[in-house]
Amino acid sequence: MKTFSNRLYSDYLMPSRMTTHEDLIRAAQVAGYTQTSVRDFVATLRGGRDPQHKVLIHRHDIDTDLRTARKLFDLEKKYHIQSSFYFRLSTMDIRLMREIEEYGSEASYHYEELATFAKRNKIKDRADIQRRMPEIRDEFVRNFEWIEQRLGRKLTTVASHGDFANRQLKLNNTEVLADQALRARCGIECETYDQILTDHTDIYISDRPPPQYYHPVTPIDALRRHRRIYLLTHPRQCETNWSANTKDNLHRFYEGLTW
Repeated sequence: MKTFSNRLYSDYLMPSRMTTHEDLIRAAQVAGYTQTSVRDFVATLRGGRDPQHKVLIHRHDIDTDLRTARKLFDLEKKYHIQSSFYFRLSTMDIRLMREIEEYGSEASYHYEELATFAKRNKIKDRADIQRRMPEIRDEFVRNFEWIEQRLGRKLTTVASHGDFANRQLKLNNTEVLADQALRARCGIECETYDQILTDHTDIYISDRPPPQYYHPVTPIDALRRHRRIYLLTHPRQCETNWSANTKDNLHRFYEGLTW
């Protein structure tokens, strides 16, 4: 019952937390942090430059709710900072992605082919999925190239989406990119869970539904203790959107019944 009430509050009753994100941006600016995208941070590292200054890497996974994704982008433009936005096929908005890219932030792919393939083909066995990984990787390449063609930009980083199917299979979508030939073919320089990011940042923080909000610490607390912060946020945790949340919840229920 507590889990249900927390989900109800998170999806439909939680006050907007956009001011919390704005307060973080302002606090980081005052503290002298460069606020940047995954792509730009990785490019610095790949170029042989190990940044010694304070860095806050902003990553947004757009699981749902394009309305709030737009608000996050507009807010960050107000403060002239950069970040990364990763879109699923179900949240793909090429017009918004082009605006993000033209501004100087990053818009790329939040991929989930492994989970999608398992659900579509009613596969619940981990070994079966691993045997069919070549098919899954081919599907990833088709989707990746389709997005690049529509966007008119080269994508160099991608982010794995986490799905209930991944938890049941105990197999992450990152398995799709555990293939250097595929990465080379697509020109992918970094997956957002790659070691290059964890090795060159002091702390990785992810937002969580209330009442926790962040794990392992709040970003504001991290500003007081760490020089290189890697922060993952989701529109759904910033602001409630009844329509988007209801649609997603119903889709998740349907997939659970039919898988």
